Amino acid sequence: MGKIRLLGPPSIEHAGARPPRGRKAWALLAYLLLAERPPTRRRLAELLFADADDPLGALRWSLAELRRALGGGEVITGDPLVITLGRDTSVDVLVVTEDSADPQPLLGFNGELLEGVELASCPEFESWLLVERHRLSAAIEGRLRQTAVALIAGGRANDAVPFASKAVSLNPLEQGNHELLVRSLAISGNRSAALRQIAVCEDLLRRELGLEASAALREASKVGPGSTAGPPLGGRAAAASQLEAGRAAIAAGAVDAGIQCLRRAVSEADHCHDPVLRGRALAALGGALVHAVRGHDEEGAIVLHEAILVAEQASDRATSVLAHRQLGFVEVQAGRRRTAASWLAKAAALAETDDEHAAILGVRGMNSSDQADYPAAFEQLGESVELAARCGDHRQQAWSLSLVGRAHLLRAEHSQATAIVRETLDLVRRERWIAFLPWPQALMAELDLFAGDLEAASDGFEQAWVLGCQLNDPCWEGMAGRGLGLLSAGRGDHAGAAEWLAQAASRSSREPDRYQWVHAHVLDAASTAALARDDEERARPLVTQLAALAARCDMRELMVRAKLHQARLGDSSAAASARLLGAEIDNPALTDLLL
Repeated sequence: MGKIRLLGPPSIEHAGARPPRGRKAWALLAYLLLAERPPTRRRLAELLFADADDPLGALRWSLAELRRALGGGEVITGDPLVITLGRDTSVDVLVVTEDSADPQPLLGFNGELLEGVELASCPEFESWLLVERHRLSAAIEGRLRQTAVALIAGGRANDAVPFASKAVSLNPLEQGNHELLVRSLAISGNRSAALRQIAVCEDLLRRELGLEASAALREASKVGPGSTAGPPLGGRAAAASQLEAGRAAIAAGAVDAGIQCLRRAVSEADHCHDPVLRGRALAALGGALVHAVRGHDEEGAIVLHEAILVAEQASDRATSVLAHRQLGFVEVQAGRRRTAASWLAKAAALAETDDEHAAILGVRGMNSSDQADYPAAFEQLGESVELAARCGDHRQQAWSLSLVGRAHLLRAEHSQATAIVRETLDLVRRERWIAFLPWPQALMAELDLFAGDLEAASDGFEQAWVLGCQLNDPCWEGMAGRGLGLLSAGRGDHAGAAEWLAQAASRSSREPDRYQWVHAHVLDAASTAALARDDEERARPLVTQLAALAARCDMRELMVRAKLHQARLGDSSAAASARLLGAEIDNPALTDLLL
């Protein structure tokens, strides 16, 4: 059996193997294995061998080196080039990207993609390599987290510890990883280690980011999934009553009371040995933790995993669909695209009703839009809106419509965006959905700003800001603060703009379960504003942060915008990289920037 290792210093291991000569052969191998579609020979020659006297001849030489190193034979053929490896050959980067692969090898992966392979003469390849390094690191982290959560939900918290610990080592500044490790340790009975890990995280965040850890981190050492808020009440009727009371309280905005009721419902259903009711209570509790309580996505994910296990044992299809979709939403917000797509695909395969399909398509459309795949987003969100309207789910209809409006706004299709956001606002107000209102308010205010109606824009952003602060929602605060920064910049108040944008960046990132797209969107606006006033000292760290976040979370349009900012800061290869990355993004507004 052969092994190809591209994470860390690259190597090929099989009987009689001799590594390929030259760094470009390794670069070629990585590109062939990881490119979204098979590349043409001409494209590869331009990408890697443009500085050679005979680029296609240099490519043929490197291909021959690779074929020899891989054991000879027809392993790389055609034009476009396709690489075909035997079933007995394992490739570490493919283990990362295959959901069905055994996660155990992830614990042994160390180092970045093609560590030590740098090709200064190939700036477009270097740009691709940087993005892939971030993307693969995020994929490994996502798989580690997913494995740890599943083990905890399955009653194997002790087995989850090494996976959670590895996630912390990969991304130590992500509080959610520390929380997952703390929870694993606490549930497995090692509370002293859990408390030590809390202290490590608190010191690290304070020293590196100047932030205080959220309360959820310390709570993770005390509260396990499905914890009760009191002694059992007795019987199925009590469990059902607590479930309905919890749902009603959450819907009315009484979050703490609702969570307590849902925890009781889980406990009561467990005591009366009703798996269907317990699965539904777990799904309701997990959904509430994910949507209604900031900073509790880690606990929510564990509860939702447990809901799936219980629902599958009870053959409760509807609960399984709900829990899979909620887990997909968690991953979309976090920018973990592969795990998000996996959960949503499983949910879609189980779904049967219009309301189920509408909700799943809404989250899939959100994921596509975040990645700047606008054709897919419009198709998915449009179908979601249609199905939600058909079954009378007006909140889902409004939610999906708002994302259609956002996509049109990002594409500078202001008339279409205005019509759709107005329709969204009408639905939200009719439904009295106060918890969601700041989002379309901020979108509408930005459209008013583009239309030159500064008074309406000011009113809209201020209303969204005040309500977002009352709701304590970092996403809404980030969007509204960003808008107030844009408004200040439009009025020539550059100091005010910088202050609002800094506030928006801080607010949008203060919780570990933040919506990464909003945070990156704010960083882009702050970078643009700093560069507009030639404040390179302020712009550089913002652009660096934006580029890393966009690459890690596969936000392609924001990655292009980061490259354009880097070009303005003097990076001679960044503009070409931006054009390369933006070539397949269907956004007329972005295309204009790339000309």
